[in-house]
Amino acid sequence: MTDTTLPDRARVVIVGGGVIGASVAYHLARLGWTDVLLLEQGQLSCGTTWHAAGLVGQLRATENGTRLVQYSTGLYERLEAETGLSAGFRRCGGVTVARTDDRMTQLKRTAATAEAYQLECELISPARARELWPIMAVDDLKGAIWLPGDGRANPADLTAALARGARDKGVTIRERTRVTGILTDQNTVAGVRTDQGDVEAEIVVNCAGQWAKQVGAMGGVTVPLHSAEHFYVVTEQIDGVHRDYPILRDPDGYTYVKEEVGGLVVGGFEPDAKPWVAPDALPYPFEFRLLDEDWDHFEILMSSAVSRIPVLAETGIKMFYNGPESFTPDNQFILGEAPELRNFFVGAGFNSVGIASAGGAGQALAQWITEGEPGLDLSAVDIRRFARFNGNNQWLHDRVAEVLGLHYAVPWPNRELASARPFRRSPAYHLLERAGACFGSKMGWERPNFFAPPGEHPAIEYGWGKQNWQPWSSAEQRAARTAVAVFDQTSFSKYLIAGPDAEHVLQWLCTADVAVEPGRTVYTGMLNAHGTYEADITVTRLSADEFLLVSSAATTERDKDHITRRMPPGARAALVDVTSMYAVYGVMGPRSRDLLARLSHAGFGEEASPFGSSRDIDLGYATVRATRITYVGELGWELYVPAEFAVGAYEDLIAAGADLGLANAGYYAIESLRLEKAYRAFGRELTPDYNPVEAGLLFACKLKTGIGFLGREAVERARAAGPRRRLVSLVLADPGAMIWGGELVLRDGVAVGQVTSGAWGETVGACVALAYVRHPAGEVLTPDTIRAGHYQVNVGGRLYSATVTLRPPFDPAGARIRGHY
Repeated sequence: MTDTTLPDRARVVIVGGGVIGASVAYHLARLGWTDVLLLEQGQLSCGTTWHAAGLVGQLRATENGTRLVQYSTGLYERLEAETGLSAGFRRCGGVTVARTDDRMTQLKRTAATAEAYQLECELISPARARELWPIMAVDDLKGAIWLPGDGRANPADLTAALARGARDKGVTIRERTRVTGILTDQNTVAGVRTDQGDVEAEIVVNCAGQWAKQVGAMGGVTVPLHSAEHFYVVTEQIDGVHRDYPILRDPDGYTYVKEEVGGLVVGGFEPDAKPWVAPDALPYPFEFRLLDEDWDHFEILMSSAVSRIPVLAETGIKMFYNGPESFTPDNQFILGEAPELRNFFVGAGFNSVGIASAGGAGQALAQWITEGEPGLDLSAVDIRRFARFNGNNQWLHDRVAEVLGLHYAVPWPNRELASARPFRRSPAYHLLERAGACFGSKMGWERPNFFAPPGEHPAIEYGWGKQNWQPWSSAEQRAARTAVAVFDQTSFSKYLIAGPDAEHVLQWLCTADVAVEPGRTVYTGMLNAHGTYEADITVTRLSADEFLLVSSAATTERDKDHITRRMPPGARAALVDVTSMYAVYGVMGPRSRDLLARLSHAGFGEEASPFGSSRDIDLGYATVRATRITYVGELGWELYVPAEFAVGAYEDLIAAGADLGLANAGYYAIESLRLEKAYRAFGRELTPDYNPVEAGLLFACKLKTGIGFLGREAVERARAAGPRRRLVSLVLADPGAMIWGGELVLRDGVAVGQVTSGAWGETVGACVALAYVRHPAGEVLTPDTIRAGHYQVNVGGRLYSATVTLRPPFDPAGARIRGHY
């Protein structure tokens, strides 16, 4: 007789019995954690898993994302032998077609990415695509790619096989048990409340699918997702269609097609989606249910499918599926430990790629739970990329209407989402808008990407080459190099660490020596125990027991969580987020000293204001903190202005610089200028995958002292072993080429890495980039080995020669930041 009683405690409670919850349970058990209780409010897979299309496409935008899906495919193939239940997985391959030149360029970039990841991918002709998919019309196609390793799985069968595997290893699964509350104790999870009683737990994992936002809210955790209606139809049988038919993706027509019982599943991702009800208004119960048919909304997908597969015009429809699926604000799923509540983990918001991702994501989350980290860089899906304000239901509703369609939109490298904006605005937003700013978005902040000249429309015209704004951004670069530019950098994350042990805390957390005199600023990294990057910041000592930390705009929640979790136990220091208290204006360029002298009685010469100094100054009527530092490689200061003085300070700067050649400048100019100087960026050059040895930042590590810091031992081991990959600067030989990041780098014809960041460098007159390159034989990569090779970059299928150097392409001696012109 089956035991259906509810245990009163478990080491881990998983909320949600869809494919993600089942995968986490399975992988925890594989790691030896079997005191696990999985709770499902209905039956396994009854929420959104059961009606998923089951596509498993391996190639993702990042290498680690690709590795997760590659692991999934291997797992799904072996599950039947292990558990006796088939996942219904079949490697049928995938064909993706291009109707336009822009799409074909994307597919060429995709093929180069596959080469970088050592994933089998072939660029093919329309004729070859039709050989693989005989009932397809190809007259309008430019080309296609063929990914033979892609496949499809049966979502319900996959969930059942994972659940069987978990049960066989000792996991307890209870269906018909609804979680109604999260139990907490001093900011740590303590268990769950259910409709059948409480269960104590050390760890709770929220895998509740579209209900995950509700479940998170029970514990004060923000899980930003919102359901949207997702449509597909199943046709009657079609002559010639068989079970090995590849998956067909026609992204210019918004559609995907796969075989099912001799017929076809036809679905897609339309540009304007239909958000469903708010996350806190989801109906209960909602098991194996669909929403009402909406043929009018489906028309754009069906018409496109008929044009691609003419036989559909005379084929009957067996079933119309309209099932809700949860989507996140940035089209990436949510994974990791919640910063608001210790030992509360989340795996949710899979944006219609849950079946493909479930195996790898379940493994990564299980490792995160058991070891404290996932083992690879998952910043793109880390829950800490969101803040509390991202949980606003109206904002989520308006955003996911756009997000669903991103699956098949051309993935422009600088694409900006248009919905639910403007969101967070700096105090000078209205003045920047008046000056012609085209705004991008980072962590919700509206930030100027560039400024359009009078009479020009400040908007991006997307393309793979140089875009319409490039001449305007180039002018901003010239202003920063020859005169003076003002950058609104208010979006910087800003924190105070204060208390008697503040210095002790930061010496442990930071790679550099921050035991400096008050009024000094230090550039430093923060690492994990493996010696790889968790943050890239500046630290300014304000007084004996108070420090100001400045970090990337996107990493606010991540930084705060990293710092508070890794403070030495019992340390008498507190972290305060002051991001919104201060605007930041970067005043950069040879005439920056002249500009500030017009507004302030403070001295700005080398003696009064040397590089790395920071002090309060008068600026017009305002009192601001002026820190002499730069991210663009010029003489300049960052001004930290109390929010209430920010408008006046900006107005004063612009007015005072009118005859100095002053220009407003945006983040596209910053990107170009910093790449000419080989300055690294967190999230691209600096991630949990890379260490200071590989990144060339040992100078920012206090290894010559006896002071310990988090990750020091790992860095010393890496230095002793020597790097197998190094960060290098690239300059393309052909000024007509344009690179953005992600391009394949070849050395002597062999793939050795990818561009991490790329942009047009106006000063050097060519595209500049940073890239990690590895030794082709996996050996230690010496400077001589780097210099000996001939390098090329694959730009949309064409190879361009590049010069590679370990030093910055511009002003390698750093004379300009010291004011030497």
